[in-house]
Amino acid sequence: MRSDSLAFRLIAGAALWSAIALVAGGLTLSAIFRNSTERSFDARLSVLLHSLIATTEVNDDGEIERQGGLSETRFDLVYSGWYWQIWPVAPRAAVRSRSLFDQSLDLSPADETVRNDVGLKVFDTVGPENQPLRVVERRLTLPGYDVPVSFAVAGDRSEMNAEIHSFNTWVFAAMGALGAGLLVALLIQVRFGLRPLERVRGSLAEIRSGRATKLEGKFPAEIQPLADELNGLLEGNREVIERARTHVGNLAHALKTPLSVLTNEARSHDGAFGETVKRMTGQMHEQIDHHLARARMAASANVLGAHTPVEPVLERLALALERIYEESGVTVELDCPDEAGFRGEAQDLEEVAGNLLDNACKWANRRVRVTVIPNAATLRARPFFCLRVEDDGPGLPEEARAAVMKRGTRLDESKPGSGLGLSIVTEIAELYGGEVRLDKSPLGGLRADLYLPAAAG
Repeated sequence: MRSDSLAFRLIAGAALWSAIALVAGGLTLSAIFRNSTERSFDARLSVLLHSLIATTEVNDDGEIERQGGLSETRFDLVYSGWYWQIWPVAPRAAVRSRSLFDQSLDLSPADETVRNDVGLKVFDTVGPENQPLRVVERRLTLPGYDVPVSFAVAGDRSEMNAEIHSFNTWVFAAMGALGAGLLVALLIQVRFGLRPLERVRGSLAEIRSGRATKLEGKFPAEIQPLADELNGLLEGNREVIERARTHVGNLAHALKTPLSVLTNEARSHDGAFGETVKRMTGQMHEQIDHHLARARMAASANVLGAHTPVEPVLERLALALERIYEESGVTVELDCPDEAGFRGEAQDLEEVAGNLLDNACKWANRRVRVTVIPNAATLRARPFFCLRVEDDGPGLPEEARAAVMKRGTRLDESKPGSGLGLSIVTEIAELYGGEVRLDKSPLGGLRADLYLPAAAG
């Protein structure tokens, strides 16, 4: 998936926002669970604190003493993590749980904590053996005791932390699984949603390759107007080209009639004047035919949807030329894939291939080899095939190859022809965006490589 594609943008954008939402949701759930767990833990400590206060009194000697035990047995286990402490706010003896042994609770963090509505301070501290403790502390004055007394109950918050950690692990694992599921759903949704665009691309490729003339099928409501506009554009393009071809034909017809009159009149006049008029009108006829053919070929080259199978055309030409050159004993060897196609009209392919094969047969001793190479080049972002024609004749020197491409050039007057064949091939190839290359053939003669736009078979 390319980074500049619509699918990547849609998936990346949705995935980013989904990730943000899932992380935010996970953090929110974690915070809610943490607050709930801490409130439950604090409530438990508060119940123990109230039980501690309720079971504490001052004896006849003015000393603080406990009457009965608390429900939490871990207060009797040394360094169990659960402690209570009764500390008079004066230099007097304190009362502690057995679990504290010879230690005292560090209540200094309480100085930075504000008491709540019921007079409690809730804070964290460090206990014996660096245990993390959650402390609930309250100060009050006992009957018969002249100084305030601080009551404190502490619980090991590692239990609470473990519970929070376990919850967070499950929450973020669930969020990760949900995120992976959402990503898969996004991929499916985007692929399914953009499938009509793939159909449009495929239909355009069909048109470009010559297998269709318009976008076929039904499209979603958002894409149907685009398909209709493209079909209208293709139809308009065909109409414009057809009108241009008609205008060129009309112009040629309109010129040929006066030229025919002038030619007939010139024939009735002997002498230099008549010969000059006949020669000039002949040249004008030739130019009209030449440019009319160019206009037709240019229109054909720009019509989308034109498609011609290559193999049948070459087979017909090879058969015809073998009969023409039967006395010379020339054979034409053909190697063409069945799927090879030309994105153009059949008469143009026949003309260029016919000129090349005729030229090769004319100069060959015995063999002419014709090979079609699919996907031989990519020109103007379009695939081109190569029509390679080789002969075993005398060949052509490198310095003479450029000269024979010029219109009307003939290097050997002993051979029949007008010198227009290779120039016509070059013109038609250029109109289709291709080219002609001449080189030495392994057979000993000339090799002509003609590149033409390929169409799917």
